[in-house]
Amino acid sequence: MDGAQATPKVKTSVDDGVGIITLSDPGTLNAAGLDLMGDLTAAFEDFAYGDKVRAIVITGEGRGFCSGANLSGGGAGRPQPAAGPNQSLIGTFNPFVSALRKSPKPLVSAVNGVAAGVGVSLALAADLAVAAESAYFLLAFRRIGLVPDGGATWMLPRLVGKARAMELMLLGEKLPAKTAVEWGLINKCVPDADLMGAAMQYAHALADGPASLGLTRNLVWDALDSSWQAQLEAEAYAQGAAQRTTDAREGVMAFVEKRPAKFTGR
Repeated sequence: MDGAQATPKVKTSVDDGVGIITLSDPGTLNAAGLDLMGDLTAAFEDFAYGDKVRAIVITGEGRGFCSGANLSGGGAGRPQPAAGPNQSLIGTFNPFVSALRKSPKPLVSAVNGVAAGVGVSLALAADLAVAAESAYFLLAFRRIGLVPDGGATWMLPRLVGKARAMELMLLGEKLPAKTAVEWGLINKCVPDADLMGAAMQYAHALADGPASLGLTRNLVWDALDSSWQAQLEAEAYAQGAAQRTTDAREGVMAFVEKRPAKFTGR
């Protein structure tokens, strides 16, 4: 139909300093096609680099968080050149998960249902992850003859160790949210009805915090593949940046005056 416009597959809202990004293609369990990824990238960049919010929550609409790449609607399963890397990963998925890792603002994922394939990577790229009791994580690439992607092979061994990472990726079995907490893959598992409340509790605590939280989360991410000496130097530079913020001055003054600090994120 002439003049018709595609419906955005990502919704956004703001709640008291928290930006909420909702994957909104419930008919596919929010499968990550290139169209959804384009909307997701735009929403993330608006919140991460604008002045609207100080923390970000990513969740899904309906029964799924993200069911993985949309193999029928454009994604990692598209026809590829005779040789070389997967172009969808190089051009779309890898830049986005890398942007999440380098986010200047803290991130929370609220996993409301299945997180499969690259959906697992999106959930785990957050700094704090909360999942509903009915949610589960699934890396079933073996069923379609592909390999885990979106940074999963980097994150999983660091989060749960080599043995469990191999189990998840080589056997391709569901990991219930409750077990994911026990393994240290995520922070919290809550009843389905309490999911957004728990995620927002985390997010508001982050949004109310000082600007240094963004520096802290980046230090921790970088530490996962940094040397001891390099990390000490990174801490020193980050501490210098933190000390120059208005929030640091407020924090010291509040300590001296024996009152709660009122941070502004600057």
